[in-house]
Amino acid sequence: MTPERCDGIVLAAGAGTRYGMPKALAENGAWLHSAVRALREGGCDRVFVVLGATGPAQRDQTAHEPAWLISRTPRMPLPAGVHPVWASDWAIGLSASMRAGLAAVASLGTAKDSGSGSAPPEFAAVMPVDTPDVGPEVVARVLAAARGSESRLARAVFGKLPGHPVVLGRGHWAGVLATATGNTGAGTYLRERPDAVRVRCDDLATGIDQDYQSSTR
Repeated sequence: MTPERCDGIVLAAGAGTRYGMPKALAENGAWLHSAVRALREGGCDRVFVVLGATGPAQRDQTAHEPAWLISRTPRMPLPAGVHPVWASDWAIGLSASMRAGLAAVASLGTAKDSGSGSAPPEFAAVMPVDTPDVGPEVVARVLAAARGSESRLARAVFGKLPGHPVVLGRGHWAGVLATATGNTGAGTYLRERPDAVRVRCDDLATGIDQDYQSSTR
């Protein structure tokens, strides 16, 4: 039986004030490429990248195939095949990115993909751009837990600390959208859901958010 589809969302809209630049641009885009790879290889079909402080993605007019740039100066392409999303209200905080990403997944997943015959996604896996050691194995483990649970809701846990990715079944999207405010994404909703599966992943990664450039050295 084919597993129910999952789309991935990378939250990369913030200004990265403490880091000194938008984290979508960190390490010359390496963090962003790592997050996209983790979601794709971890079991996600489409991957949506939510941008904000960098400005909206721009078409790369020099490419033979459809391609997007995060920035022209310096020139920095988005990973091939991703769906860029613009969170115009990104300055509100993480909630703006979450709302924009989930809305994009929902709007493109209300009917079968044109010409593909694929069913709409039933899950969304969400992770920020600034957890570069979270790889495909973590995503795959959390996604499997969500698919196998009655709640259809799971998140990674590192030690005793909750982390990412968070995997949300379709039935939870409206609740997350309704409760996401300020700099809180799905956290408020998850705290009200004792049936959310906590998936230990500290054997695979630290899950640490990289907030300062010195912490990456």
